[in-house]
Amino acid sequence: MTTEKEIAKARIVALTLELEEHNHRYYVRNAPTISDQQFDHLLKELEGLENAFPEFASPNSPTQRVGGDITKEFPQVKHEYPMLSLGNSYSHEEVIAFVERVKKEIGDTTFATELKYDGVAISLVYENGELVRGVTRGDGEKGEEITANVRTVRAIPLKLKGSDWPKRFEVYANPRNTAAGTLKNQDPKLVAKRGLDCFLYAMYGKELPTRSHSANLLKASTWGFKVPDPSRGFIASATDAEGIMRFIERWDTERHTIELATDGIVIKVDNLDVQAELGFTAKSPRWAIAYKFQAEQAITRLNGVSYQVGRTGAVTPVADLEPVLLAGTTVKRASLHNADQIAKLGLRIGDHVHVEKGGEIIPKITGVDPNKRGEMEVVFPETCPECGTALAREEGEAQHYCPNEHHCPPQITGRIEHFVGRKMMAIDGLGGETVAELYEARLVKDIADLYVLTKEQLLGLGKGWGERSAAQVIAGIQASKQVPFEQVLFAIGIRHVGETMAKKLARRIGSMDALMNATREQLLGLDEVGAVIAESVIGFFAVPGNREVVERLRAAGLRMEAEAQAAPLSAKLSGLTFVVSGVFRNFSRDGIKETIEMNGGKVGGSISKKTSYVVAGADMGPAKRTKADELGVPVIDEDAFAAMIA
Repeated sequence: MTTEKEIAKARIVALTLELEEHNHRYYVRNAPTISDQQFDHLLKELEGLENAFPEFASPNSPTQRVGGDITKEFPQVKHEYPMLSLGNSYSHEEVIAFVERVKKEIGDTTFATELKYDGVAISLVYENGELVRGVTRGDGEKGEEITANVRTVRAIPLKLKGSDWPKRFEVYANPRNTAAGTLKNQDPKLVAKRGLDCFLYAMYGKELPTRSHSANLLKASTWGFKVPDPSRGFIASATDAEGIMRFIERWDTERHTIELATDGIVIKVDNLDVQAELGFTAKSPRWAIAYKFQAEQAITRLNGVSYQVGRTGAVTPVADLEPVLLAGTTVKRASLHNADQIAKLGLRIGDHVHVEKGGEIIPKITGVDPNKRGEMEVVFPETCPECGTALAREEGEAQHYCPNEHHCPPQITGRIEHFVGRKMMAIDGLGGETVAELYEARLVKDIADLYVLTKEQLLGLGKGWGERSAAQVIAGIQASKQVPFEQVLFAIGIRHVGETMAKKLARRIGSMDALMNATREQLLGLDEVGAVIAESVIGFFAVPGNREVVERLRAAGLRMEAEAQAAPLSAKLSGLTFVVSGVFRNFSRDGIKETIEMNGGKVGGSISKKTSYVVAGADMGPAKRTKADELGVPVIDEDAFAAMIA
């Protein structure tokens, strides 16, 4: 005899399948078959059954789309597949150069052309057909886990349709409609009310349906994902620059007629094996590029020019504008970059100026209406607008700088704000206003002072500070002592040492002591370190105040050494440099590179006279083979390589 529990379990399964199908029809296919009232009736029935029999409730139930408990924080997780940004192009010539570069490297290939969606990127991980994790893009390597919020986006399937999906895979998707702030809201119920939409634009995994990017997207549509619609021309293929240009020209005209917000086109090599062959730069894939449509323009009045002093002392002029609507937002300010830009435009207060959004994001002034000129000439200041110190401009530099780095207030607070940021020391509770408050109260005059702050000092600031907020800041400061050395190096704010270069310096030079005492010649001997970076590093540590701050950070317990690398397996490849190309039977591309390094060898990105061997797999690009032959570099297969380390 069937028990009440068995009946409830069967009904929960049936309702779940029915509601997910209606969700898919409404939010993905835009073809509903029942009314909202009927849908709500089914949802309430499921909710009642799950409350009565919680053992049968699933975290991916349709009832979870309305949002759960408030999330106090979003833990950081590492992406299994890095979410790198695309290089941007703004002209047909740059697109043609990209195509020629790809073809020179690997020969003829097919490109996928897609609309570039306006929104933010997230990664979604599925196991056994169910959503298990949603993560923000973050810095591309790590993001914040926002699974509870992702579950509220009805265009994202919680359980996949069909059964032919990989056991585990990851997709990159783009939620739209004010997504950036919404997805990190601490209350999933509020996220649910925002009505986010979501399009899938990439799929990654060890066992994908095909080796074609576009074919994988279309396959994903059968599992319930919202993907670019080929019948509407949202995604197409091309074999040459002319085909890509036809796609660009069509959507440059028609983009304003569709319901999607798009600011450009994405061009990708379609074959995943060829993508692997082309690889990545430090920031972007070599197999993809974004073409940005020409920016929208408007004309408005220049009411004045103010000057901002950044953490490095750079003085940036900012135009104060009569508010004007541009690309869907009201623009009141625009960057003028530097003194040369002001002189080039010949700006006067009261000018009517042409304003556009570069890439439809950052407002900038591109010209002046000669028939509507102002009278007062804009003159770049000779002294710092914040501290009165005479400004300096080094030879070859585009901007003026305030050299009073240890006593100019915005430089001090700017360095502290940089130091506590998410990609640096990741100290919660210390935003710009809080940093300014601490500085004005003379509790913090440099980054090292953060580590002697007490909860009592924060509580003594009065309004806005309670036990919880003060404890959060102190706990965040203590937790930052576990941040890896590479982030500490980025955080201390050496000019020209950004996130990527900080990682490379940390891994190659090993410790703060080694970096502080490195000579110009030693720094220039490191890959990708040029004269500008070398001089900047030496100049930073030549300042006694900077060395003092670093020593105080060391005394506070911050990490000053890179994590120990795994010991080499052997030195059999010592002194040899390899270039890896193609697809292999017994190694992954990353695996063969790791094997080279673990046996004492080096991996190069391109073939040169310094290359000892090219390890070639299937589908090695003809251009690389030609280059190897021209330079007399031996080309070996994976069997010959394996014999070298046996």
